[in-house]
Amino acid sequence: MKDDRLYLIHIGECIERVERYLGGGSRDDFMASDLVQDAVLRNLQTMAESTQRLSDGLKAWHPEVNWYQIAGFRNVLAHDYLSVDLERVWLIIERELPGLKRAVEAMRQELG
Repeated sequence: MKDDRLYLIHIGECIERVERYLGGGSRDDFMASDLVQDAVLRNLQTMAESTQRLSDGLKAWHPEVNWYQIAGFRNVLAHDYLSVDLERVWLIIERELPGLKRAVEAMRQELG
């Protein structure tokens, strides 16, 4: 049986790793380091995979998260990795990841 709490913890850990790898750096810092890019992309892929394992019920209770887009992003990272657009990845990190982090924290609190 799926344990949403476990997956939410894992998602949160992946987000924290992305933040740590970026170290508050800029877009230019991210673009300049293939080491950071590799670490960030790996954790984003793992995080997105964990979101797919959350129960349908939990996802239905949280329509503010675009689960479909996250799944699509994971598929690009896992299967179409030669076409990963690092500019788009940076925008996702900047614009989408903070909201996902807040949503995951709220879900964890709801589940106890």
